[in-house]
Amino acid sequence: MRLVFTDLDGTLLDQETYTYAQAYPALRELRRQKVPMILCSSKTRSELEYWRKRLKNRHPFIAENGGAIFIPKGYFPFSVPHTRVSADCEIIELGSPYPELLYSLQTASQESHCRVLGFHLMDADEISRHSGLPSEQAQLAKKREYDEPFLILDYERTPRLLSAIESQGKRWTRGGRFYHILGPSDKGRAVRVLAHIYRQLGEPVVTFGLGDRFNDAELLNSVDSPIIVWSKVAPILKTIVLKAKITDQAGPSGWNEAVLEALRSR
Repeated sequence: MRLVFTDLDGTLLDQETYTYAQAYPALRELRRQKVPMILCSSKTRSELEYWRKRLKNRHPFIAENGGAIFIPKGYFPFSVPHTRVSADCEIIELGSPYPELLYSLQTASQESHCRVLGFHLMDADEISRHSGLPSEQAQLAKKREYDEPFLILDYERTPRLLSAIESQGKRWTRGGRFYHILGPSDKGRAVRVLAHIYRQLGEPVVTFGLGDRFNDAELLNSVDSPIIVWSKVAPILKTIVLKAKITDQAGPSGWNEAVLEALRSR
C-alpha cells in the first residue's frame, strides 16, 4: 500500500491564488489507483474539511502542524486506540490545548520584549490581508485548537522570542507567512502514528511526503520518499531533509509532476 502525505499551501495549492488546477492529472490518478492522499497542514480542522470537500477526499487528515489526527468513523475495520470520538471522527490529539499555547506565547513575548500579533488578536479581515485567504476561509482559520500562527512585530528580537518560547517548554516552527507556537506535536510524529495504524491492515506500507517549507521538515524526514516542492527555501530545506528530491516547478505544477512520478514507481 502506498500513502501520500501532503502539505497544502505552496504544494498542492498555489501559494498566492490557492488554485490546484495544474494538479488535476495526479489527483485523478490517485483516485484511479485508490492511493490514500492524507492532507497534513498547519490549517485547522475546519479549513481541511473545506478542502477535503473540494478535493472529494475521504481519507484521514492531520491538522495544525500535527496537533491532531482526524480519522473518519468506520474508516479502519478496527477501533483506533487513544482516540476522542466526535460526531463523525475519531481524533488522536497530540498537541497542547490552545489556551495553554496562547498563555505561553504571551509570556514569551513579555519576557523577550518582542511584540507579536497572533491569530487570536486578528479578525477575519486582518487574517485575510496577511495571508491572502478569502474571507470565508479566514474565518475557518481562526477556529484553532492546537497551534497559534503569529507575526513578529519586533523582528530584530526574533531570536530572543524563540528562545523564550522554548523556555516555556513549547516548540515553534515557521511556515510560508507565519511563525507558529505548538506543543509536543509536529507533522512528522503525526505521520508516523497514522502510518503505523495503516500497517495494522496487514499490508506493507510505503510512504511519500510532499512539502515546501521548514514546517514540513519533520513530515519529510518521516516518510520513505520525501519530495520538496520547489520554493525559494528549497535548497536550504534540502540540507535538513538529505534524501529528498526537489521538483523543477513550484506549487501544484511541481506537485503534479512529483505525484505522477511516484505513482509510476513500484
